[in-house]
Amino acid sequence: MKPKVYIAGPYTKGDTIHNIREAVRHGNMIFNYGMMPFIPHLTGFWDFLVTRDVKEWYEYDNEWLLVCDAVWRIKGKSKGADAEVKLAKKKGIPIFNTFNELLEWSKVEDFT
Repeated sequence: MKPKVYIAGPYTKGDTIHNIREAVRHGNMIFNYGMMPFIPHLTGFWDFLVTRDVKEWYEYDNEWLLVCDAVWRIKGKSKGADAEVKLAKKKGIPIFNTFNELLEWSKVEDFT
């Protein structure tokens, strides 16, 4: 099994498309190192086609967060990402703020 990492970061604050691009960039970076990213920002494209209430998206994101092995909190102000970090802390899911910390953690943990 490979570590599943939830990408938490800004979505609506500032330029949404830029925020999605940054989240995908970060997710791709860890994917290149053998980890499996969950990028909640990509639901923006889903919502473009089938609009849902924001509370439904938060619930969807939180369900996925709870099955991830770690959270990578990327830079930027975000009430939503801060709430995701709070939930992760409550559930004992490790949170990382830098790629190097996340990479080192992924090397020492056993995901089998």
